[in-house]
Amino acid sequence: MTTPAPPHASPGLARIAALAAALCLLITGCSFSTGSTDSGTDSGGKAGANRLKVALVTHGGRGDAFWDLVKKGADAAAAKDGIELTYANEPEGAGQAELVRDAIRDKVDGIAVTLAKPEAMKAAVAEARAAGIPVVGLNSGIDAWQTAGLLQYFGQDESVAGRAVGDKLDGLNAEHALCVIHERGNVALEARCAGVKKTFGGRTEMLYVEGTDPDAVNAALAAKLRQDPSIDEVVTLGAQFALGAVTSVKEAGSKAHVATFDINKDLVKSIQSGDVQFAVDQQPYLQGYLAVDSLWLYKTNGNVSGGGVAPVLTGPAFVTRTNVSEVAKFAAGGTR
Repeated sequence: MTTPAPPHASPGLARIAALAAALCLLITGCSFSTGSTDSGTDSGGKAGANRLKVALVTHGGRGDAFWDLVKKGADAAAAKDGIELTYANEPEGAGQAELVRDAIRDKVDGIAVTLAKPEAMKAAVAEARAAGIPVVGLNSGIDAWQTAGLLQYFGQDESVAGRAVGDKLDGLNAEHALCVIHERGNVALEARCAGVKKTFGGRTEMLYVEGTDPDAVNAALAAKLRQDPSIDEVVTLGAQFALGAVTSVKEAGSKAHVATFDINKDLVKSIQSGDVQFAVDQQPYLQGYLAVDSLWLYKTNGNVSGGGVAPVLTGPAFVTRTNVSEVAKFAAGGTR
């Protein structure tokens, strides 16, 4: 069967089509482009001419699985909302503030930031506001977000969480708790241990360690446990430190139990086995998700969660051996 050849388009029609396509490109900009407009940055969402740019800037350290959960939540919100998301982190306050200034220079539409060291961040946040860029807080700085000029805040009240842990230790008949602070000067970590000390009926002692060196943390903890056998509870402030504490307790020949703030999939297994008594879950995935999504809602619909006067709490919730199976499947998927 022979298929007839298509009719030949006249030169005049071809010129008209070409002119129409060029005019369309001039009017719609990226309407004919495909793929992401990103160039080597972490991003989520779909490309588009009106795509919002949001920067997430945290104090997270390298290799800390906690911040992977925060970023996964942020990526999920960015994908849903069609946001071009960039993520940057720096443990030191001055460095984190400079990352915020980088985002300002990049003319982003919104910034989500942690306030682990509020004083170091104040000037940078003020510069963002002066540039007309809305800034929301997450994870750290619940007592400082309003005075710093942030629009909204998503996280856990660390003082409340610490007091809840103190009450929990009383219920477990503990007598001497060692609260391990892995980053000196971090207001959230200090508030956790202060909260434990406030409500715990026994003795609470602080141990400051350098969290960026896990081997040194484990060695310092083991040495402290050998030095003081009366310590019957080790409270760590991060899942990876709890896992290390289990090893330190065994190496020291201590009878201390281990409890912690924050969870990940490996810690879930330790709770299931009984190596770790319990964990306080502040839901980092949710923090990242809500922070990014809130900026989209604010830019597109003027919404302000909490009315700008109250934080949106994501915790605390206790994960114990009796309820750990409820979150285990999500932890295995990397979102709890």
